[in-house]
Amino acid sequence: MAFVSTFRRIIAGSNNSLSSSSSSSSSSSSLFRNCSTLSSPKLFVSGLSRLTTNEKLQDAFAPFGELVDARVITDRESGRSKGFGFVTYATIQDAEKAKEGMNAKFLDGWVIFVDPARPREPRRPLQQDHQPQPHSSSTASGFTTNKTIGWCK
Repeated sequence: MAFVSTFRRIIAGSNNSLSSSSSSSSSSSSLFRNCSTLSSPKLFVSGLSRLTTNEKLQDAFAPFGELVDARVITDRESGRSKGFGFVTYATIQDAEKAKEGMNAKFLDGWVIFVDPARPREPRRPLQQDHQPQPHSSSTASGFTTNKTIGWCK
């Protein structure tokens, strides 16, 4: 029990002993509340319904602060939603409020999840020569040998 009270004092930043658990929980929660987990004001929203549009996404996230952009990512060929999108705020504080307020909430009948957006990973360059893969070989009969699968046409 002494370890727990010492740990609470360290988290709360106080050298005084904490008299009640309610005061310690409020002081430690305020410490964690001031620390932002976001490094940019852009949020990744997953779990979107196929019916969610840019306008619906913007209307849902507008109460939390000044929105710069709200975009649902769509498939190039069909134009349908891929089920995720991005929301960008003017400040990190607004994005933090939106993350806390909209994470695991319903939007268009689906539960959505709000996470910090990560930078896009670079794509692999396309192979221009269309050379056969090193693990497969082609025979004169038109069949291709794939070492991981076997014979395939």
